[in-house]
This record gives sequence, C-alpha cells and structure tokens, in this order.
Amino acid sequence: MATGTPIRPVVIGTAGHIDHGKSTLVRALTGIDPDRLKEEKERGMTIDLGFAPMKLSDGRTVGLVDVPGHEKFIRNMVAGATGIDLVALIVAADDGVMPQTREHLAILEMVGVKRGLIVLTKIDMVEEELIELAEEEVREFVEGTFLEGAEILRVSAITGSGMVELKASLERMALAAEPRPSDGIFRMPVQRVFTMKGFGTVTTGIPLTGSVSPGDIVEILPGGKLAKVRGIHAYGKVAESARAGHSSALNLTDVDHTSVVRGAVIATPGYFRPISMIAARLKALASLDRSITNRMVVRVHTGTSDSRGELVLLDKDEIRPGEEGLIQVRLDEPVITAPGDRFVMRLLSPVITLGGGVVLEESRHRLKRFKAFVIDELSRQEESLVSPSQLLDSILSRLGGAGASLETLAMALKMPEAVVSALLEQLRSEGRAASPGKGVQWIHAEALEGEFADLTLALDRFFGANPHRSRMDVRDLRRDLNADKKHLAALLSDAQEKGLVEVLGGGWLRLCDHEGSLTEELREKQVALLAKLDGAGFQPPTSVDLCALAGLSEADFKLLTEYGIDRAEMSAVGEFVFSQANLDRAEAAIVANCTKNGELSIPELRDALDTTRKYLIPLLEHFDAKGVTARSAGTRILRRR
Repeated sequence: MATGTPIRPVVIGTAGHIDHGKSTLVRALTGIDPDRLKEEKERGMTIDLGFAPMKLSDGRTVGLVDVPGHEKFIRNMVAGATGIDLVALIVAADDGVMPQTREHLAILEMVGVKRGLIVLTKIDMVEEELIELAEEEVREFVEGTFLEGAEILRVSAITGSGMVELKASLERMALAAEPRPSDGIFRMPVQRVFTMKGFGTVTTGIPLTGSVSPGDIVEILPGGKLAKVRGIHAYGKVAESARAGHSSALNLTDVDHTSVVRGAVIATPGYFRPISMIAARLKALASLDRSITNRMVVRVHTGTSDSRGELVLLDKDEIRPGEEGLIQVRLDEPVITAPGDRFVMRLLSPVITLGGGVVLEESRHRLKRFKAFVIDELSRQEESLVSPSQLLDSILSRLGGAGASLETLAMALKMPEAVVSALLEQLRSEGRAASPGKGVQWIHAEALEGEFADLTLALDRFFGANPHRSRMDVRDLRRDLNADKKHLAALLSDAQEKGLVEVLGGGWLRLCDHEGSLTEELREKQVALLAKLDGAGFQPPTSVDLCALAGLSEADFKLLTEYGIDRAEMSAVGEFVFSQANLDRAEAAIVANCTKNGELSIPELRDALDTTRKYLIPLLEHFDAKGVTARSAGTRILRRR
C-alpha cells in the first residue's frame, strides 16, 4: 500500500451541544462520516470520538476530531479534547448557547486549548434576525475565554453556505499553529482498541509527544507489557511514523487486544510508571454552584483515562467557584501522567464538572495539609514547568542531599538521557547542579553546599572532642551523618580535591588542618608507655596489665593508644598492643623465614621471635590481613608483591 500524503501535525477538534451539527459539519468538510458506531447511526447522536482527515490546499492533511455533545458522554469528550490543538466551537443558530456548549468550552480551557474559532450552524433554518441574536449571544458567552474576539463564521452544512470560508479559516489556523514537537519520548494515550484479521491488535490515539516507527519497541501501561510496532496508519493511509499531532493507528505484535483499553498509554519503554497519587493546581469553574471541599470523591480525567479518587485540599479549607488551590488526589486506580499534563475533575455524585488544572508532580507520599514546606515545594515546581531546565532544577532541589542518577532524572522529566545530560551540564555551568566525586549521582548545588556544611560540622565535632586524634574512621563519619556509603565516598573525594581532608587507605581520613596533640603530662606518659611496649618484645602485657605497669587510667590508656596508633607508633593486634618497631621486626622475620623455607615454618619463627602460640597466632593473622602472607594448603606463604 502506498504511503499517504504528508501530514500537518495539527489536530482540529469540534465541540458543542448535542444536535448542533458537529458531525454533519465534519462530513461536509471531509466527506467522511465520523459516526462509526451502529448505535450512533441508529440514534443520530455521536456517542464516541470520531476521526476524519481534512485535506489542505497544498495537499497535506490535518486531523479532525468530532466529540460527543451529550452530557452522558462527557468522559468521551474529555478523552478527545486532550489531543486537539485548536477548536471549532459549534453553536446552532436556532438554539444558541446551551448547557454542553458551556461545559465543553470550560473543558477546552482546562485541557489547555488556546486557539480556535466559532461556527454558527443551521443558518438555513432561522431568519437573519435570529442569526444576529445568536451571534451576539455567542460573543458575550466567550468573553474572558481563549475564544474572546475569535472569528465567527455562519454556515449551513446542508446548503453549503459559508463552508468554503470555514474551510479556508480552518486551514489558515492549522498552518499558523505551532506543531507539537516530535523529538523526545513517545507517548500516546489510547482512544480506541480493536483487532483486524491478518493484522492483530490495533490501537488508535493522538500522540502527545515524540514519535515512533515500525519496528520500534513500545511499552503498554499501566501493565508494563512490551510490544513491537508492526505498522502505522494515519488518516487511513500507511505512514512511516506516528508523531505528536498525528491521529494514528498502531498495529502491535505480541499483545492481545483484550488486554489494552481506553485510558492505557503506549510509550517509549522505561520513562513512565503508573501512579496512584498526583499533586496539582486545581481551578474551580466560575459557574460552579458549590465550593470544592476536602475529601470530596471525584473522577480525574487526564489523557484518555479517568480514575476515581479522593481529593485532598493542601492550602485551603475550600476552593470557591472561580478560585484556585493546591491539591493532592489519591486515586483508586493508577494513571499514567507527567508534570505539566492537564486534567479535568468531575464530582462523582452528582456527576458535574468541578474544574481542572495542571499536574505538578507524581507523588510518592501522602502530602499533609497546610504544611509550609509542601506548599513551597509545589509552588516552586509549578513555576518550573515553563522550561525543562527549570523543572530539572526544581526536581534536584526537592531531592535534597540524596540526589539522583541520570536514568532517574530522565524518567522524572520524561526526556531522553542525552537531553537530560545536556541540561545537567548546563545547570552545572550555572552553578546549580553538581556530581560529587565525578560520580553517577547528581545533586543540586545548594544541597551539595548543605552536605559539605554537615560534613565539616561532623569533622569539627569529632576532632574537637578528640584533639589527640590525627585521623578518623570513615565508618564513624558515615554513622554520624547517616549517609549512604557511595554518596559519602563521592563527597569525600570532592572534599579531598578542595583540600579539606585527606582520604587514607584502610577506611581512614585525616583533617588537613589538624594534627593530633597531647598535653605535656600525657606526652610524658606516652613516652613511658611506648618504652614498655618496646621492651615487652613479642610477649606484651594485656591492656589491664599495661595500665597497671604504666600507672594509667583506663581512659588515659585508650587515649594514648589511639594517639600512638594514629601516628603509626603502635598497633592493636587482637587483644594486645605492639609497638610498631616490634611489628616491623616481626614482619622482617616472617619474610626471611618464608624466603628461606619457601613457606612459613612456624616453630622456627616462634623461636626467632622468642614468643608463644598465644601471641604468635594474632600476629600471623595481623600479617595475613595486612597482605604480607597468605594461607595456602595448610601453611602460609609470602604474597606476591
């Protein structure tokens, strides 16, 4: 089958009250009946979404989406409104503005439609005077909305009056509209699913972002099943790709059509996840006859999905008609959404439209009401939605000292890793992001500054309480900071580069501007203790005996051994303390013994050191741990150096 003519990636939607001529208008513009269901044809009423291609004068095609006008099918109307770029608001000249005219316009505003025109239909059925009155009513009705000042065209799809002018206006607007970007992560909310003999499962929808081509692997959410795109049709013709702004049909392999429903999302794998809580900015309809209150049971429409949930007001006791507020919705069924997505909210009972707004975050936790930090963070998140760079800045800021990997940040932004990497480097150059230790975790520069402040305080605390120490065990620092091992290692790497610390082997560090010291009295005791250890050779006294021999308290003994170990003057070996000079002699004896015999002769070493098994075993284990010797076939040999 030949590939179709080029497509202008813009979708035009119709909206308006039932029986105002939307479907008839689409047939007149495209020659295609958008009412595809048998029930629709029998009842003469649009029930579900209808799609039709409209050919432009330059040969390109744009899509028309016809939405149902009856109040019972508002959920279907919302599903269609999500993907449209500009709207033709249909008002019948014989009826004027009706309830669904008002509700549809409100929904269009809530889902973010910004441009459109007004079509006054059925002008062949009323006198000129009534047409004038209907037009005046419509002008007043759209005041204060995105359609204020929009072009109003009078048409009759039956006689053809005004149809040429209408098509020209729609074409002009379609060519002037900014196409949705085709780069980035592919995401298409599913509007319809069916099966075709010889082809299998087919899903239709309007991609919101990105593009996909035959052969690509996609993920079907919320289930997470992977499928291959076997083929693509757009407006009834074979297409080389489906991209944002194309009403498209994807033929998928390896998936049963019964497992995919309207409300599912087909996307590039690995970027979206089902979520059961969203935080958002909600604006109540000005025409609402009640306030929106906490704990209302609502239905949230986003993309083509709708899910029941409980509404939690975060910054107000109530949201009055026309007012806004920050909210969290805790959903019964997970949805697939992203920051910046638009939504419509309806009351569950009675079924009325409450308002709509924009998703601010995919919440991981239940947010508490009236908490200043929650409100501040969401407000900052809202301000950041204007650009990917600002959104990334906000996400890093909210992560605090934990930071996140490039992969995690790409998922949060719903952008390819290469794009997010470039954004991170931009933020780094602006002093707003960093990657401690040149590692894989990214952290906000302000958070990193706080982390370094905490690190400095912890080091000052330790060495202030232990002025005799020249070094600190990194494990003690990690416990004090309650820090992740890898994250702390990255921080210490940066701290060493800045000249704050020196990272030593064996899990130790030293503060660059600090050297352990003793009082004059303790220095004298240290000299005496070291002399006794030197004189004890390879049969040193126990710690208790040493304290008695040197006239030391237990506290002083602990302090002096820590001082001596830090300065490499002595070492703890099992339950004993040896002078470093004696340990050096023991090592030399072990090396000589192994070199002479090919392996360690323990009796010969015992005699050479004039010691006993009690002291020899911990000494040998010490040198095993140090890497001087290694066990081999029941004996010890020198490790290769």
